[in-house]
Amino acid sequence: MEKLKGKYMVELLGESRRTHYSGEINENEIGRTVAVCGWCQRQRDLGGLIFIDLRDRAGVVQLAFDSQTKADVFGKAELVRGEYVLFAEGVVRERSSKNPNIPTGNVEIAVTNLKILAKSETPPFEITDDTSTSEDIRLKYRYLDLRRPVLTKNLKLRYEITKIIRDYFDKNGFIEIETPMLIKSTPEGARDYLVPSRIHKGSFYALPQSPQLYKQLSMVAGLDRYFQLARCFRDEDLRADRQPEFTQIDYEMSFADMEDVMKIAEGLMARLFREILGEELSLPLPRYTYEQVTDRFGSDKPDLRYGLEIVDITNSLKNTSFPPFSKALSCGGGIKCINAKGGEKLTRKSLDALSEYAKGCGAAGAFYLKMSGGEVSGPLAKHLTSDEISSVSRAANLEDGDALIILAEENKALLGNVLGLLRTKLASSLGIKKEGHSLFWVVEMPFFELDPESGEWAAMHHPFTSPLESTACYLKTDKSKVKAKAYDLVYNGIELSSGSVRITDPVLQEEIFSLLGLSEEESRQKFGYLTLAFKYGVPPHGGMGLGLDRLVMQLAGAKSLRDVTAFPKVQNASELMTDCPSEVPGTLLGDLGITLKGD
Repeated sequence: MEKLKGKYMVELLGESRRTHYSGEINENEIGRTVAVCGWCQRQRDLGGLIFIDLRDRAGVVQLAFDSQTKADVFGKAELVRGEYVLFAEGVVRERSSKNPNIPTGNVEIAVTNLKILAKSETPPFEITDDTSTSEDIRLKYRYLDLRRPVLTKNLKLRYEITKIIRDYFDKNGFIEIETPMLIKSTPEGARDYLVPSRIHKGSFYALPQSPQLYKQLSMVAGLDRYFQLARCFRDEDLRADRQPEFTQIDYEMSFADMEDVMKIAEGLMARLFREILGEELSLPLPRYTYEQVTDRFGSDKPDLRYGLEIVDITNSLKNTSFPPFSKALSCGGGIKCINAKGGEKLTRKSLDALSEYAKGCGAAGAFYLKMSGGEVSGPLAKHLTSDEISSVSRAANLEDGDALIILAEENKALLGNVLGLLRTKLASSLGIKKEGHSLFWVVEMPFFELDPESGEWAAMHHPFTSPLESTACYLKTDKSKVKAKAYDLVYNGIELSSGSVRITDPVLQEEIFSLLGLSEEESRQKFGYLTLAFKYGVPPHGGMGLGLDRLVMQLAGAKSLRDVTAFPKVQNASELMTDCPSEVPGTLLGDLGITLKGD
């Protein structure tokens, strides 16, 4: 060991080299000399006997130091503390006290050579999977957090998934093409992240929300089948399954229609299920129309691993005199419910909490009925006639032990949305286990959606989506009836992907721009390069983008995108580890021709 100014120093790796990862040591290596490197998970000094658990990305192995160990090696082992970086060489032997909880638990390494490669201060939290440390602290020290085996495993899984994806697209004739990161700002539904230009002062690039226009131009270029793992950026409110920067499995196909694009996605999912989960995915995947899923589940991306379907009981109560119901009906609204099977066990307190939750979502509140011993009870029961109760019970299949959660609203869209949210809340309240996989297509989405603030019609997907041929006749007469030739893939209650067949007729494209309120000048300014390209022979094409982060999250069984992203942002879009975003010197802003308000 070296000494410098009286302070204990670390050693150099020198000619020493690792022969195995810690997690690879097993009974097959007994009697062999191996060398491993990693971090000290734990050091146990039992007096004359020392054990060190050595951790690397592959797992943990026990290092043993006893009476047979050379004195200088034993002395070094005494100095080791948590998260010290070590090189250890020795002979693999059977453990006398085995640990069935780890793959290497039947063996240990009797160390003959030990090097302390780096020391560590005491970390701010213990590097274990079951840590109770707050996420904010762990994200501040993300490089330590990533040492936890569960996160290491998730990142390795992500890598395996991307390998399979690239191989799959290669075998299906796709070419991987990188599209630009600095692009022209275009309206795509979320706010752009803008990048100021130093050379063109007052002008800005945008970070891509998706490679949409570039992949379409790749089809015009005759590249036929394109894919990439594209980095995308959207300045929008964050949540567990959303990050401001994310990766999209993006692909586009020429001379293809909706069925071709969907078949490629299904094949990819089947291969991932087979190679990652060891399960066979039944194809083709189920399909539901947008109206079917919103009517039955109150969402266009429902989790179908449990029931709790929405039932329309408007007809059963069309003549009711109960004021909250009759008022909703007189204003053109409706009355719907969810049959919570086994919901009789829900307490008055929990049912009141559900009603308050509904109010928080914009509804007037929720009512309930329970059935026990053939008798219907609940505060609502006294406001309904026996015939109305019987009719509601039949319509909703109310049986002993069940509870009906009932909402009445003047706004039918609000009614469905709130019941969809209540459905998820109920599943949690009832302790319903979400087992297996819910994977299906949603098709026949509305082409337009009405902006509640401006009252203007906007494209639900994007303005380059083809209208469904059977509904194109309503483009100028009734926008609410126009359906899009679009398709979403829903996985366990999240929108995994979205895609569409694109408009290739320049005349139709200009008409759509006009219907969306874009003047000819505005459309030329925003999308002129695309419409110009379409004048030179554009093939029919379509494609889609699947969220890689969300896919990995589901396949890993993780609860948040932060668990499968190496260096994620938190809810306010900041990164705690590097403290970004941050202020920059005024000289840099001056170079860009930018002056901040208040300066």
